[in-house]
Amino acid sequence: MIAELFYTMNSSLALPIHYAGGYEPQDSKEWKVVIPAFLGVICLAGFAGNVCVIGILLYNSKKGKPSMIHSLILNLSLADLLLVLFVVPFRAAAYSRGAWYLGWFLCKTSDWFRHACMTAKSLTIAVVAKTCFMYANNPAKQVSIKWHTICVVLLAIWLLALGIPLPLWFFSSLWEPEVGSALCIVIIPAHAHEFMSAFVKLYPLLVFCTPLTFAFFYFWRAYGRCQRRGTKTQNLRNQIRSRCLTMMLLSVTVTSAVMWLPDWISWLWVWHLKKGGPAPPQGFMATTQVLMFAISSANPLIFVLMSEEFREGFKGLWKRLTLKKPLPAPEDQEETVVDNTEEAPDSVPSPEVVTPDEEKEPPSVPQTSESMEIKKEMPILPDVEQFWHDREAVPDAQDNDPIPWEHEGQETVEGLCAYL
Repeated sequence: MIAELFYTMNSSLALPIHYAGGYEPQDSKEWKVVIPAFLGVICLAGFAGNVCVIGILLYNSKKGKPSMIHSLILNLSLADLLLVLFVVPFRAAAYSRGAWYLGWFLCKTSDWFRHACMTAKSLTIAVVAKTCFMYANNPAKQVSIKWHTICVVLLAIWLLALGIPLPLWFFSSLWEPEVGSALCIVIIPAHAHEFMSAFVKLYPLLVFCTPLTFAFFYFWRAYGRCQRRGTKTQNLRNQIRSRCLTMMLLSVTVTSAVMWLPDWISWLWVWHLKKGGPAPPQGFMATTQVLMFAISSANPLIFVLMSEEFREGFKGLWKRLTLKKPLPAPEDQEETVVDNTEEAPDSVPSPEVVTPDEEKEPPSVPQTSESMEIKKEMPILPDVEQFWHDREAVPDAQDNDPIPWEHEGQETVEGLCAYL
């Protein structure tokens, strides 16, 4: 949660203590093993999936003009990648121990950075819903988008995402109740109590409710726009493409909302817990966090299942990783050049098929791959081939004479004798 809040009262403190930095005390030893194990699996799966998605999007961006929708999907995957790299491993380490031992800096920034990434994802979903509606309304508009416009939008998203959860950074601190044991907690000073009371109510509205409601509204409009398109071939192609894109992005939004909702329930439960009221169970708090981090692994899977472009990109990447064979050694290359009757290795292109006429004539010079490519690039026209065929069929005697200079001299002598 925003502050992994476990509401307790301490006789030495006038205000409640909220555990922060991803540390949630667990009484059960099983939870200390199960939760880090699940987070480890999420970290590995999320890292592999989001790296592949980012690689495919960057590779496709080199081929064509920049796309706002692809850039927003790239930003969404980047936020997921930051979560699984810089938040989930430390969260798993904190759950496996009974005290905070990761230092002051991580205690200060852990919850703030996690909420910044989640806020960036929520705002990105809202912007991509609006962009999807624009694409469904007029696909030609996407071609005119420039790089600086995309960069401005992404920069604005991250500035808002880094600024909204700043109170979590200010009020998180490291506390040592005993020598050798430290706790990462959120302590609200007396002068900031009213501010935090308003913040904990407005924060879910700003980060969760408003962006996702905005997104669902524009996805509904985009899907309706796809249904009302014309029946021409070009319009039908755009209609199918818009509908598939809308359904894919809508699936990402629904998955994020469903898997993030339990975390906000525990947020409201903890921050509005009254003295003597029932505290949220430890298992429920841990499960809500696991579901929230699992969104980072679910998004790449949705892209693969619902997008032909990502599916082909994953297949091509898998083939490059699994079917790539080592290059032949220099000795093997020399043997291939000397003996052209042997079969070429897999890494070398296969030779052309030899026709029956060519089989009768033994090759005088071994054909290399360069000569074969030149032959392919310079085809023989039918008229030229017929011309040379006629010349070869009726050769001149002079052309067939093996010693033309001797005959030439003999004819000259005979001509002089006849003249005399």
